[in-house]
Amino acid sequence: MAAESAAGHATGHDTGNGTGTAVNLGTPAVPGARSSGPGATTPRPDNPALIDTFGRVATDLRVSLTDKCNLRCSYCMPAEGLEWMPGDQVLSDDELVRLMDIAVGRLGVTDIRLTGGEPLLRPNLEELVARITALEPRPRLSMTTNGIGFAKRAAAFAEAGLNRINVSLDSVNPETFERITRRDRLRHVLDGLAAAREAGLEPVKINAVLIRGENDHEATSLLRFALEHGYHLRFIEQMPLDAQHGWDRANMITATEILDLLSTEFTLTPSPAERGGAPAERWLVDGGPAEVGVIPSVTRPFCAACERTRLTADGAVRSCLFSNDETDLRMLLRGGASDEDVANVWRDTMWGKLAGHEINEAGFAQPLRPMSSIGG
Repeated sequence: MAAESAAGHATGHDTGNGTGTAVNLGTPAVPGARSSGPGATTPRPDNPALIDTFGRVATDLRVSLTDKCNLRCSYCMPAEGLEWMPGDQVLSDDELVRLMDIAVGRLGVTDIRLTGGEPLLRPNLEELVARITALEPRPRLSMTTNGIGFAKRAAAFAEAGLNRINVSLDSVNPETFERITRRDRLRHVLDGLAAAREAGLEPVKINAVLIRGENDHEATSLLRFALEHGYHLRFIEQMPLDAQHGWDRANMITATEILDLLSTEFTLTPSPAERGGAPAERWLVDGGPAEVGVIPSVTRPFCAACERTRLTADGAVRSCLFSNDETDLRMLLRGGASDEDVANVWRDTMWGKLAGHEINEAGFAQPLRPMSSIGG
């Protein structure tokens, strides 16, 4: 089958043994921070970039604007929701812009993605976007959203300088969508997608998670929908980032299974485009030019090419999505630290980054924070 051929070409990247731990920075950090690792024994060179001891350079910043969400996706959080961050713990717009200014002006960040929770729930977001795109040098700015409410705001976001969006959508079947998200909001998401395309926020990408027994039978219908409307579809392996800590590897639809499902109706061949640090393996659909992506975070990790650094809504910088170590930049900001002081702490945090996320290691521990709190 086409998927069998495809899987043979998609070997991913070696993550290494991942036996190191994060460096103790002597700065405010969340409980449980570890004090040894590659960065603890190897001096960081005099380099302004966000480099680590494995030669990676972080140029892509993921910024969570809120932990709140207006959906209750079953693989992310319980039906009753979560206890949200107190407002005084969330970074203000001025604090967010200052940190992003440090990132692009001092640390070499070129791409910023706004995430959540659901970023559209952040008040005055269009104004914040305009402030971010006014930074020098000007970063490329994208946003990951569930799309609810975006239709009426798409033109304003484009005017403010937003470059593109990723919309989370696991089904185009109303019943399946409502069962997974616990909300009857599919039409609002579809309207948001169409408005994004009309506003020129392209390529418009869709992120989909397949859940065994829930929507795995709809993989091909999702791809047909994306092809018909000119959207770029990417399937993501379900990751152990749910608030319930109920993730089960046996229930995860793997990248190989995704390709097998798609290959029942489409011919998939590896894209000749360079992957670089992109998380998605890309496949030409029926010879191209249309493509579909698969992000095999669990079964074929791409840690060796990771270019990302992360900032939570309450001001913690994380070197990895799956890290249980964070460094508190909010305390530095509110304590009067200079921009260069903050930049140096950020550099030290990334210098201590592990070789890989260790999901496939025996001692892996799911992050204490769920995805909605970390930011995608």
